[in-house]
Amino acid sequence: MIAVREAWKAGLFKREHWMRNLVSGLIVGVVALPLAMAFAIASGVKPEQGIYTAIIGGLLVSLLGGSRLQIAGPTGAFIVILAGVTAKYGVEGLQLATMMAGAILLVLGITRLGAVIKFIPDPVIVGFTAGIGIIIWVGQWRDFFGLPEIEGGHFHEKLWHLLQALPDLHIATTLLATCSLALLILAPRLPVLKRLPGPLVAMVFATLVQSLFHFDGVATIGTAFGAIPQGLPSLTWPEISLARVIELIGPAFAIAMLGAIESLLSAVVADGMAGTRHDSNQELIGQGVANLVVPLFGGFAATGAIARTATNIRNGATGPLAGIIHALTLVLIILFLAPLASNIPLCALAAILFVVAYNMSELKHFKRMLQRAPRADIAILLVTFTLTVFSDLVIAVNIGVILAMLQFMRRMASSVEVQQVVEEELANELHSNGQASLPSGVMVYTIEGPLFFGAAETFERALSQTHTDPELLVVCLKRVPFMDITGLQTLEEVIQQLHERQIVVKLCEANGKVLGKLERAGILRLLGPGHYHQTLGTALLEAQAPAAQN
Repeated sequence: MIAVREAWKAGLFKREHWMRNLVSGLIVGVVALPLAMAFAIASGVKPEQGIYTAIIGGLLVSLLGGSRLQIAGPTGAFIVILAGVTAKYGVEGLQLATMMAGAILLVLGITRLGAVIKFIPDPVIVGFTAGIGIIIWVGQWRDFFGLPEIEGGHFHEKLWHLLQALPDLHIATTLLATCSLALLILAPRLPVLKRLPGPLVAMVFATLVQSLFHFDGVATIGTAFGAIPQGLPSLTWPEISLARVIELIGPAFAIAMLGAIESLLSAVVADGMAGTRHDSNQELIGQGVANLVVPLFGGFAATGAIARTATNIRNGATGPLAGIIHALTLVLIILFLAPLASNIPLCALAAILFVVAYNMSELKHFKRMLQRAPRADIAILLVTFTLTVFSDLVIAVNIGVILAMLQFMRRMASSVEVQQVVEEELANELHSNGQASLPSGVMVYTIEGPLFFGAAETFERALSQTHTDPELLVVCLKRVPFMDITGLQTLEEVIQQLHERQIVVKLCEANGKVLGKLERAGILRLLGPGHYHQTLGTALLEAQAPAAQN
């Protein structure tokens, strides 16, 4: 269900909720302003494009998303991908890739694949978010210290050139940036500034200082990008061609996957803080529509923003009205206060991104995982982190997920047990059949766990290597939750091998799904008539019949 419709039915648009959502929306709108501009600049586009993204993306996600408290807009997680896309394909390429990502998100939501995104393991998420945090932090050194243009296509090259350029830092820029960073850290602890958003305090402080003293060499939004337009953007279509679409499939998929992960993580955080319950598929649909529309008005990729969503909840928001007010607040700011943005120093925005990078890196969580997690999970964490920093985010996530899947399959395969059931364990079944002991020449095996491709070898080895050939082998499938095609093929091969050794095989107690697969795969036909039984007791009773000895 669309969150806004759910909120309407729950009465969250009634007058008693207006003030709380109005106040929260205003605060989040003010918080979003410096972040939107900082993320835009770091992504290689103009600062006003970040504001357009926050306005349109935030409005559409609040109206069409699956979380009633989600605040959407540009986020720090996107910076690494978007900056690379902008550098390689230009702003129009970034906007087309964003629209393609929106279409992918829309398909994911419509096909109800939202829940699948939740299965990405924590070591992979922590690894790539920590890696992104490092890249953002180092990437802002140039603006923070007022360094000259830095060359280098890879992280280690940029880092080396930045370290070499540090002795040439610009004193005024560095001091202004350091004071802004100090305000960001200390503002929440000072009684006078406690209620004000830290990013806003730092940005206003740096802007006032630069406006008063006009330090030479301090880069500002005005000197780097020109004045921010005082008005809303008009509708424009990016150039679309088949060749361009094919070229941007990779970046679009990366934007879509990261957007899906980020938005659903934010929705989960919102549920934990507010006691709500989001709809994953509807959230992806809302994010998809937002990313389809935002580029038409000059914006770029948007997703659920964890920090702004948390701020929204802490300030008393109860429904989507706060997200709508957040977007309207940014509209009023750009209509009436846009000329004041020209004096905002880029070093202040770099200081804001320093804090964003630190929060994203989750150093405490990263350290705790290194100390407490199993060794395999630590390896996945470090591989994902290293590849994110030194190679590519998409490659890092793909390899991290593949390693996690392989590790999971290894654990699942090792948990599958195929073992012989001794006569003492069959006492109840034998007693109910009036049997004193297991019939001569009969062996019973049980399989515990899913019979999938990872466990097929274990099963085949256990059943094909019986110490003495029995006349009849009963295989109990009661504790087999599912089988895949490899498991079915292996079972078929083992039955054929046992038949060649003149051993009769019976199967019993399969659940409905497994039984259906056995029938479709022709395994029941291979067993022969009367060799599948609903219960183990029936199979043991039939084992005494002459037909069972054939």
